[in-house]
Amino acid sequence: SAISIEESAFDYCSSLSQITVSSTFDSLADVPTSLSPLIIGHHAFAGLTSLTEVAIPFSTTHIGCNCFENCCSLKKVTIPNSVKNIGFYAFYKCSSLDEITLPLSVTEIGHHAFSKCTSLRQIAIPSSVSSIKEGTFEKCSALKEITIPSSVTSIGDCAFIGCSSLKEISIPSSVTRIGDKAFMSGIKFI
Repeated sequence: SAISIEESAFDYCSSLSQITVSSTFDSLADVPTSLSPLIIGHHAFAGLTSLTEVAIPFSTTHIGCNCFENCCSLKKVTIPNSVKNIGFYAFYKCSSLDEITLPLSVTEIGHHAFSKCTSLRQIAIPSSVSSIKEGTFEKCSALKEITIPSSVTSIGDCAFIGCSSLKEISIPSSVTRIGDKAFMSGIKFI
């Protein structure tokens, strides 16, 4: 059976810096895989301004829309190989987020998922992803390095708009559609 952290469960509990799922678990990362899958609902942790690091438990399959929106102190997120879907606006305005690794299990990254993550310096899109959606990395002003695999066939509108530190990008020949204003930010070499 599935475990879920429902929509807006901890929405804007701005002083909350640590989460214990139950008396059996020390933290969210300690939820056993036998209780899988874990689904983290929309807005579940939005606005937790004191949250600095998240290790998502292995059994998690879905990170809900706006899940960590406005977690402005969040610096590091560990996403396990069980996650398949990252919802739209999942990490929107996580302005301190500078480190995240997307595992091969991720097949879909929602639109604006990392928009306005102004400290994010690099990202590698997993080869399991076929589309970079609208505004996914919009205004990630510190983003200097992006790896786009040959599995990607489409780059959405405004996907990298405002990524002012991104000076060079390699687009694989598999890409058949590049959306409106996808790279509007001053890239010198494509």
